[in-house]
Amino acid sequence: MRGLDIQSRDLRPEVHIMSRHLISTGSPFEKTAGFSRAVIDGDFAFVAGTTGYDYATMTMPEDITDQTRNCFRTIEAALRDGGFAMADIVRATYYITDAGDADAVFTVCGERLGDIRPAATLLVVAGLLKPEMKVEIEVTAKRRTA
Repeated sequence: MRGLDIQSRDLRPEVHIMSRHLISTGSPFEKTAGFSRAVIDGDFAFVAGTTGYDYATMTMPEDITDQTRNCFRTIEAALRDGGFAMADIVRATYYITDAGDADAVFTVCGERLGDIRPAATLLVVAGLLKPEMKVEIEVTAKRRTA
């Protein structure tokens, strides 16, 4: 029985093994629910749905604008910990519980992503995990090459 010559360089593509790196904010939700704030896999960063908690104080502001700003602070820190920048974001999904909050959320999104302009979707949902949560944001980033 003839097989392929596995020694042939023409038949063996280069294999690059990248390790998976998990990023945590220290939120108790991450351990309880079994998820990471972000997963870095090669040139991609996948940031989980992030709500407006201030993880230093574990408090949630009442105001939707402040919650949205906290979302982006947490996202930026997770990306930075993984070696990414906000400018690497290629996809964003926004979940809000009140369509009337869309303009306030979009204002903050414009402040943080206006020059980056990732592909984005906004969804109005019946509710998030806790009633005080008004917005949740998840992003995907791809490391830019020189």
